[in-house]
Amino acid sequence: MNLTEHYNQLYTKSSGEILNGNYKLDTQINNVSDSRFGITLLIRPSEIIKANIQLFLDELKAIEPNQYYYPDSDIHITVMSIISCYEGFTLDKINIRKYVDVIQQSLVHLDKIKIEFRGITASPSAIMIQGYPTDESLNNFRNKLREDFKKSALEQSIDSRYTIATAHTTVMRFQEKLENPEKLIQIAEKFRNYDFGKFKVKNMELVYNDWYQRESNTIHLADFYIAN
Repeated sequence: MNLTEHYNQLYTKSSGEILNGNYKLDTQINNVSDSRFGITLLIRPSEIIKANIQLFLDELKAIEPNQYYYPDSDIHITVMSIISCYEGFTLDKINIRKYVDVIQQSLVHLDKIKIEFRGITASPSAIMIQGYPTDESLNNFRNKLREDFKKSALEQSIDSRYTIATAHTTVMRFQEKLENPEKLIQIAEKFRNYDFGKFKVKNMELVYNDWYQRESNTIHLADFYIAN
């Protein structure tokens, strides 16, 4: 997959829809009875990158204060959605140890992962930071995970919503009617190719999470350290 092309197409299409008022609001963000949970293997960006992201979000907050902004604690890259969030999923339905073992087995061949965050893109309901792995390590690791989980008898829904191939991080979601879509797109344009920084991935986390990866609803299950 050509990531640059993918992000560009997404941005062109979505920015047009935002300006035309065809964006989508996320009506579930403030729904306290939302019981969609799953388990995810994720990467958290470095503190420097998160600080750069917050500078971008500060500009957005100044013109769109009523939208949903991700705090530092919730910013992440999804490596693999192992069980996609669904209503009523609880941890007692699975044996966590077995999931950890499969991931550990997939990790054996992983050397290193480096990711650079450069520019932003959008969907009709969110703004994302574009992540670019510097080589094929992340892709290869994801393929190994797919293979190893398919061989296991564990509950999983890998690739059931879509086949994950990017390394983006979602940082803002639309929860209210936009006050100033033109200004929003102007700021997006300003950061379209902004260098948020690069980092070497030191560890991955397996978490039990809600749809938005909110820290308050997350249960940390395991850490996987990458020797590099």
